[in-house]
Amino acid sequence: MRTETIGFALTGSFCTYEPVLAALKRLTLEFEKVVPILSFASASTDSRFGSARSFRERIEAICGRPVIDTISGAEPIGPRRLLDLLIIAPCTGNTLAKLASGVADTPVTLACKAHLRNARPVLIAVSSNDGLAGNAKSIGVLLDRKHFFFVPFGQDNPEKKPTSLVADMDRIPEAAAAALRGEQLQPMLLRG
Repeated sequence: MRTETIGFALTGSFCTYEPVLAALKRLTLEFEKVVPILSFASASTDSRFGSARSFRERIEAICGRPVIDTISGAEPIGPRRLLDLLIIAPCTGNTLAKLASGVADTPVTLACKAHLRNARPVLIAVSSNDGLAGNAKSIGVLLDRKHFFFVPFGQDNPEKKPTSLVADMDRIPEAAAAALRGEQLQPMLLRG
């Protein structure tokens, strides 16, 4: 079992939660400590995919610890050097834009800002209907920034949603291992 501490942050792309939670389970088998973090939206929004409460309970059961779901809860991540890697999965377009602009106004974005002060890796699993439209700029900005890595991603439905991008959530553990080595898992762009 690996001894690095992984932060696992979820944002509000609820349609991807099932494959994300499957990847989270695999990570908890590889790493001794996985710290769950929820955005305000993921902590409080009931959707057609399930209730916020049920997802919270599942996440806490998988990780064996309570989620961080407040800004004050996320703030110590940096000063205490709590994480070796922060994974944001799924990472919505809204969160991508905030990260690209340096905005830290949610538990997830503040966790990222706090974590980056230690020059440690952040792994992003994109899930955005606007990935090839309004969020393309944010992805480009983060691709050019030091310490940011991406789970391989591609178009999930080019015919019906031509600007939508989604990461291959099954590859989160493999991408996490690469990010911990300071490497981008390749190929980063997937073909449909």
